[in-house]
Amino acid sequence: MPRASFPERYGPWAVVTGASSGIGAEFARQLAARGLAVVLVARRRQRLVALADELAATHGVAVEVVASDLARAGAVDALLDEVSALDVGLLINNAGVSLKGRLVDHDAAVLRHLVELNCQAPLALAHGFGRRLVARGRGGMVIVASTGGFQALPWSAAYGASKGFDLLLGEALAVELGGDGVDVLTLAPGGTDTEGPMNTGVDPRKVPGKLMAVGPVVRAALAGLGRRALVIPGAGNRAAALATRLVPRQVAARAAGRIMRRVTS
Repeated sequence: MPRASFPERYGPWAVVTGASSGIGAEFARQLAARGLAVVLVARRRQRLVALADELAATHGVAVEVVASDLARAGAVDALLDEVSALDVGLLINNAGVSLKGRLVDHDAAVLRHLVELNCQAPLALAHGFGRRLVARGRGGMVIVASTGGFQALPWSAAYGASKGFDLLLGEALAVELGGDGVDVLTLAPGGTDTEGPMNTGVDPRKVPGKLMAVGPVVRAALAGLGRRALVIPGAGNRAAALATRLVPRQVAARAAGRIMRRVTS
């Protein structure tokens, strides 16, 4: 898609959740570089303000900051109200949390928080912003899933299941909303060099292959938006995702479990 048409189709405003670091922050940078105004959404206000100052200074775009925990009851409705006056043409549904270890060793409240943030919030955001995009007759939505959602993920069972939810949600919405002028892309990164893996005890030295930088991951997503329904950045990640479809599901689960135990031990 030519650069000039991107703001016309997906602007003037984009909402990016989980924008305080990692993939979300990189989406904000690359969208601002394309001329879109950006609403930054995450829990950590100080980081959002610093990123907003950077984007305004570097790209001269308007930036709004919304400090919010999207797992909290009513947070999605509050966000929708806060940006109701903005002509939002693109939603980057990125906020999420990971969790490693045996399911039974985690506190139930931690598991509920993961489901609220990784499943309930993306669903509510897709519904609320999806209605607005359909009404305007154009726009886009990116739902960030993971290669961990292609098979059962022992020692990260809740996270893998939540990303499977996001994967299927995005692929379904691509069909449902495509006829209304709304492009829906599901992004399924593999191991990516962000705070998330390290914060959950992953040893990057034990991860098969090299962790991808956030820049190529986001570039692949934006290049695919409007062209395909699913983007898996990296040839190795695409091959691994394909392999899960060629073997029995239990075989794929056991293989994934061996990898998870190795990278977190």
